Amino acid sequence: MKRFWAIVLRSILIVSIVALFPFILRSSKMEEKGIVTYVDGRVSKKNPQLINWVRVPQNSDVIAGDRVRTYQRSRAEIELMGLDIIRLAPETIIDIIKLYEESKEKVQETILKVEKGDLWANLSKKQKGIKFRLDTPIAGAAITGTKFRLSVATDSTTEFRVYTGAVVVSNVPEKTGLKPMEIGKPYRIEGPHEVPGPREVTLEEWAYIVREMQKIKIGRKGQVLATGDFSLQDSDEQTNWVKWNMERDKLLKRDEKN
Repeated sequence: MKRFWAIVLRSILIVSIVALFPFILRSSKMEEKGIVTYVDGRVSKKNPQLINWVRVPQNSDVIAGDRVRTYQRSRAEIELMGLDIIRLAPETIIDIIKLYEESKEKVQETILKVEKGDLWANLSKKQKGIKFRLDTPIAGAAITGTKFRLSVATDSTTEFRVYTGAVVVSNVPEKTGLKPMEIGKPYRIEGPHEVPGPREVTLEEWAYIVREMQKIKIGRKGQVLATGDFSLQDSDEQTNWVKWNMERDKLLKRDEKN
């Protein structure tokens, strides 16, 4: 009798696993998608399999390989993974290069590139084994738990403004071993020196830690034009774009409490 019930229970367990497997698989795949949670105006996306841009309605998916763009008088919000939110201002184009993709080192990597326009990011604190990077045509930023905005002009001039947390902004790949410098502190630029791999670090290469209420502006040739502090009372912080994002962030906090 005991053996009979053991066989029955084992059969039920096997059937349950088989029945639930598609949902488990779908759940793991869902983590590799972003959801367009807000659309105002005209928003489109394009992936390598498509020739033309297609309209993006609210609650649609975006995946690695997609390019997303907004047009005049248009905005969009994308939820990447629960607590990671990015927003696109009018006339902005981003490339979703990787989206929580596991590397050979078993690290989940997300890489976005802003081709042009303005982007606001409200990102959760990253645990060990998760990397989030945001690139522009001339620089990149390693992201932890941060709220910041990024502007990329048509000539690729780039500006980062950090509201909370910190980002490491650089014009060189992460693996060069270049030590980031602090904004507002005296810093002596090292001369060219050998680093692991078949390359040298040159005088034109740099990395900065941009902390809370600090900014950095980078010229179209990759040179640092300005660094320093900023205030919420600055005229640049009184735009409709900034105020709208601040309001959206307040809604996020309310949702988290509820």
